[in-house]
Amino acid sequence: QVTLVESGGGTAQAGGSLRLSCAASGRIVSLYTMAWFRQAPGKEREFAARIFWGGGSPYYVDAVKGRFTISRDDAKNTVNLQMNNLKPDDTAVYYCAAGRRVGGVAPKEYEYWGQGTQVTVSS
Repeated sequence: QVTLVESGGGTAQAGGSLRLSCAASGRIVSLYTMAWFRQAPGKEREFAARIFWGGGSPYYVDAVKGRFTISRDDAKNTVNLQMNNLKPDDTAVYYCAAGRRVGGVAPKEYEYWGQGTQVTVSS
């Protein structure tokens, strides 16, 4: 079993920055992919960024490319999402997700989920 706990959400003005963290615990050795998804009110959950525990290039959805950076801290078993130049359209609940295989952009590819953290961007 794996437990994911997000932190770092909050409110920012357009153009500002926020940093999200996801702390993983439990059977971390079984994990291959870590990702961040987001869900805005009335919309489906959508993929934002992905990184592999073993290395390789991160992958981003076009809407956040160049503004968001996903990274991992192996010593702390943490995956972070640095969000810069925030826009009101980034307002959503952000979820950390983990999978035991190579994960793509579909939520169903991830077995474990955090509880979510709210990000609100004002114009």
